Amino acid sequence: MSASTAPSASPESKTPIINISCYKFVALDNLEVRKSAVRRRAGELNLKGTVLLSPEGINLFVAGPPEAIHLFVDFLRADPAFADLQPKESANEYQPFNRMLVKIKKEIIAFGIDGVVPAQKTSPKLSARELKRWLDEGRKVHLLDTRNDYEYDLGTFDNAIKMGLDHFREFPDGVARLSEELKNEPVVMFCTGGIRCEKAGPYMEMAGFNQVYQLDGGILKYFEEVGGDHYHGECFVFDQRVAVDPSLQETPTTQCYICQAVVTAEEQQLPQYVPGKSCPACYREELQSMAELIESRHAEIKRVTTPLPGSEPCLNRRPLNVPQRCANMTLIEFLDDLHPQVGRDEWLRRIADSTIVPTEPVRRRRRPKWTPEALPLSPDRIVREGERFDQLAPMSVEPDVATDIRVLHEDDEFIILSKPAPLPVHACGRFNRNTLRNILNLVWFPCRPHIVHRLDANTSGIMVLCKRKRVAAIVQKQFENRLVGKTYLAKVHGHPSADKMSCEASLAREAGDGGIYLIDPDGNEASTAFEVLQRCEDGTALVRAFPRTGRTNQIRAHLWHLGFPIVGDPAYLKGGQLGSSHTLLPSEPPMCLHSESIAFQDADRKEQKFEAPAPEWGDYRAF
Repeated sequence: MSASTAPSASPESKTPIINISCYKFVALDNLEVRKSAVRRRAGELNLKGTVLLSPEGINLFVAGPPEAIHLFVDFLRADPAFADLQPKESANEYQPFNRMLVKIKKEIIAFGIDGVVPAQKTSPKLSARELKRWLDEGRKVHLLDTRNDYEYDLGTFDNAIKMGLDHFREFPDGVARLSEELKNEPVVMFCTGGIRCEKAGPYMEMAGFNQVYQLDGGILKYFEEVGGDHYHGECFVFDQRVAVDPSLQETPTTQCYICQAVVTAEEQQLPQYVPGKSCPACYREELQSMAELIESRHAEIKRVTTPLPGSEPCLNRRPLNVPQRCANMTLIEFLDDLHPQVGRDEWLRRIADSTIVPTEPVRRRRRPKWTPEALPLSPDRIVREGERFDQLAPMSVEPDVATDIRVLHEDDEFIILSKPAPLPVHACGRFNRNTLRNILNLVWFPCRPHIVHRLDANTSGIMVLCKRKRVAAIVQKQFENRLVGKTYLAKVHGHPSADKMSCEASLAREAGDGGIYLIDPDGNEASTAFEVLQRCEDGTALVRAFPRTGRTNQIRAHLWHLGFPIVGDPAYLKGGQLGSSHTLLPSEPPMCLHSESIAFQDADRKEQKFEAPAPEWGDYRAF
């Protein structure tokens, strides 16, 4: 890149500010050199904003005086990779950015799906004028808003489909919830400036949608060329302006300092809006008590689990992702390494039966459609790091699970619930729809509560979920740094002689046969303290566990190692024997391990502590 002499641009200048936004998917190298050149030229011109560079292209939002902006664009176009950049422009009376940032990222728009390469293939583009003509004519077309929920709520096209997204990375999950009928009908995607659709379109084609178009230039280009026909509300933009109207003028809409929700001019007149303290989105309505809210949640849980979601036969897909350690293995070696408990012969049978298929399809040479790789796969096929396969369970009915999920607390940031057992938290093994994750999605839709920790399927007790991604990141970090206080109740075989004891035995880094984590001196450090609450006449005892680390199966393995295995545990048995780490059925005796309490700090660093009532077997105070 080269620079030409430019006049200085003073921040105090009364010259109108021009905002430009632009992106281009193109293979880039020498990213550090490009970053230094862009940062230097932007500084010379006194511009502010953000420029993202990645191996897949450039994405920028920059603002400054008109002459400086035009010189900056000329500077970018001097690079052959950016010769055809066509930034979208809008005017403003003030500088909407605080500083100039130039960053190198893995992707210029975070998506994280392999096989989506916009520089090589995108969906057909539909111009703003052509879309308006379609809508004027009343043509049958489905408008799909690929943006996040808060952007949709501020403004969107008439009758547009809301996908229930908190982040664009959730787009594949949103696609999975779309009606199958849309796969053979015209779908026009749109976003703010078009960049998200560049990745969303190819993914939808991979998922089987046959008539996908993307609005060229997004909503902002539509406003620029045809105005606001067929659009209602405003358009969220990612700078201090917050939102613009169809004339591309800044609106009075602002953002809440506390929860980052958008607040319209009308909402700013409500008593719930107190700048710096609250807004209607994060203000708890006193008219509906928490008890009423929880009662409604329990009714909805009962509705979506009667019958169980997995009780109807359905083709289930279990993801199999190739980790780094398995790169360049054969397919059979990878499968046997990933899940050795299945057995090599059984994996060979599943490969031969074509129940192991590639997740990533390949493109036909001439037609812009996608077709799966020839099946069955060869067991000797070499796999690559990051490659994905699906394990098919054709028309399978999932085993029954416990569904008595009890909501203990819900506010604008947290959902605290008591998980019953047996109930898997995430999809695994035989379970895909009969999981806590799936039930939560159904009950709280379109909100998708963030699960920041987990419990084994056979373990009951307290779980913390977050409604906002920002809060989830704060709480999850506390789990990672061992700052969360946790207690468990367990009913064990035998009577410990001491009232207090501890175990420091290290645990294997990976599960062994039967999916069990064994004691391993060379494994991960693990530490648990115990206190005896009651020694029962039937030869069992109730103990409270205080895990100092958070290894998988830690409490179960430590009690087994000490000679006091948990009653009902299918894996860690009496007499030093081992079983298998399978999920029990509700009709079987329970595994007597219960997450009793949890303590953490919220986003304001205030201590929060919650307890889940003990199950019948663990209520030592009743004796």
